[in-house]
Amino acid sequence: MIWFVLLVLWPLAELYVIIKLSEAIGFLWVILLLIVSWPVGWRLIRHQGRAALRHLRDALLAGRTADKEVLDGALVLFGALLLLVPGFITDAVGVLLLLPPTRALVRPLVARNQRSAWLTRLAGAASWNPGRGGRHRPDDYDAEATAADVNEPQLKA
Repeated sequence: MIWFVLLVLWPLAELYVIIKLSEAIGFLWVILLLIVSWPVGWRLIRHQGRAALRHLRDALLAGRTADKEVLDGALVLFGALLLLVPGFITDAVGVLLLLPPTRALVRPLVARNQRSAWLTRLAGAASWNPGRGGRHRPDDYDAEATAADVNEPQLKA
């Protein structure tokens, strides 16, 4: 069902908005708005993406879990991707996801409704900090390697 909405209904809604807006303000103005939205979107992407990375780095250096920061980074990335897709609905949703106040409203909804463990794994990886007494992750096999394991010659059969 979600694929039907994304692949069929969303483009139809975008086309409807473009047609109605071009009837209201003119086709050339609509094209100009679509073209101008790209540089504005890229500017917002750069600014908010850097801020999200800075908050993630600060959380990791402080030694606290970075769940909020990882989710903010994911929302910024998703908003940035929506700004790259032409259309006014995707631009509006993308800009809303890039703005911190609306991201704070969306964050609990996304965290509550996640259906897979990707965010949990990503947050666990982001909270691991070996420089400040970080915990051992069971999937971190490299941490168990010793110098003897690395320097041991391989036997050929």
